[in-house]
Amino acid sequence: MGTRAGQGRGSTESSAPGTEAVPRVGRVWPVGARPVVVRRWEPPSSPYGPGHRGVDLGAPAGSPVRAVAPGRVTFAGRVAGLGVVSVQLDGTGEPALRTTYEPVRAAVREGDQVAAGQVVGVVEAGPFHCPAVCLHWGLRRAAAYLDPLLLLPPALLHAGPARLLPVIGVPEPPEEG
Repeated sequence: MGTRAGQGRGSTESSAPGTEAVPRVGRVWPVGARPVVVRRWEPPSSPYGPGHRGVDLGAPAGSPVRAVAPGRVTFAGRVAGLGVVSVQLDGTGEPALRTTYEPVRAAVREGDQVAAGQVVGVVEAGPFHCPAVCLHWGLRRAAAYLDPLLLLPPALLHAGPARLLPVIGVPEPPEEG
């Protein structure tokens, strides 16, 4: 069973390996308004060790995939039979952060500049490592894999449904009859 995203982190995270200096530049989720996180980021203990180098977000095939922040497309093509889009994020230091989205049928080309929220492709159907169709969202700085949820501000991670509360002391309008 999936969980909702968010762990109450500050503007950047530096206490865990692989999470240092990640600015909260994300403006939208890559899929949906608040997708279910099917599998969280699990950092490997070594460069080639086991782990999960991204997060899996529940999304049906055909769902639009959006750039979480502005940047430049550095790759749009197929890797090991899966569609992949990579975006180098603007203003994220040197070397710049790079997000990856897969499996995605690309709607952009290498070199394209994209805005936060711009559709970069759609989720592809097919065999993948999730129990159902999902989007794998990754984040890297050079060779270091990072938790992509760190890109999102707390308001996106923790936003719940809008709730109407009663207003005490304000009279209700008379019923028309």
